[in-house]
Amino acid sequence: MKPARSLAAALAGDRPLVLDGGLSNQLEAQGCDLSDDLWSARLLADGPEQIEAAHTAYVRAGAQVLITSSYQATYEGFARRGTDRGEAAALLARSVALARAAAERPAREVWVAASVGPYGALLADGSEYRGRYGLTVRELEAFHRPRVRTLAEAGPDVLALETVPDTDEAEALLRATADLGVPVWLSYTVEGGRTRAGQDLAAAFARAAPHGHVIAVGVNCCEPADADRAVEIAARETGRPVVVYPNSGERWDPGARAWAGDIAFDPARLTAWAAAGARLAGGCCRVGPDRIAELAALTRALRP
Repeated sequence: MKPARSLAAALAGDRPLVLDGGLSNQLEAQGCDLSDDLWSARLLADGPEQIEAAHTAYVRAGAQVLITSSYQATYEGFARRGTDRGEAAALLARSVALARAAAERPAREVWVAASVGPYGALLADGSEYRGRYGLTVRELEAFHRPRVRTLAEAGPDVLALETVPDTDEAEALLRATADLGVPVWLSYTVEGGRTRAGQDLAAAFARAAPHGHVIAVGVNCCEPADADRAVEIAARETGRPVVVYPNSGERWDPGARAWAGDIAFDPARLTAWAAAGARLAGGCCRVGPDRIAELAALTRALRP
């Protein structure tokens, strides 16, 4: 069903909302080949039914917020594939429509967050985990503005400014979205208590505090252990609801082109996250519907 409340109003409720998990791992579980610079965004043109099916898997697991497949979808990326600007705009809008279709099936409120990935996602070389692309804030704002406007016009409940590696890109995204009339959340990717670019995390979160269109701040696409402390810092520095959705804990080995290491994502972390101020909790890379189902069950069991 279409939500009767805004997401901001829902965040004022007595329990955290459950985000979905990693879209790419669910698509791969469905048999999709994502070995492409556009990653999951390629399926907006070649397999939209697969994207909707992945969203539906998370709805069935109990997710209350679905993040669209637009993380790596940009006008520039589509142009490299010979897609003209009009068709690219339609594909960006389709990412919201596919999530909305899955969100409206259950007889409960499910919100749609349009994913706005960082500039590094366009480069498809892992640079979102380093930041500092050599671009000015103004140049980054100019890159993001056309895409965020198109996504906002497609009617999501919120724009997810996610996997942001440094404060320059955060500032650019906050500027680009300030006049769209759609709320945003700002989510850094962090390592060892700092942004991926090595900046102080408290100062990074403080960048969001003056912006009234920001309804949540937090972290994603990071180690679960790094997320724990970040939730506390985000809540303290901004006074806003916190969003947290770390990876499984496994690490990508670019040489072997495979995931390695142990799974460290534990839904039981929700108790501490909620106590520290988390109001949106889910998973990112390699966190699938089974873990989201566990998280949803724990959310329902939390005392208000």
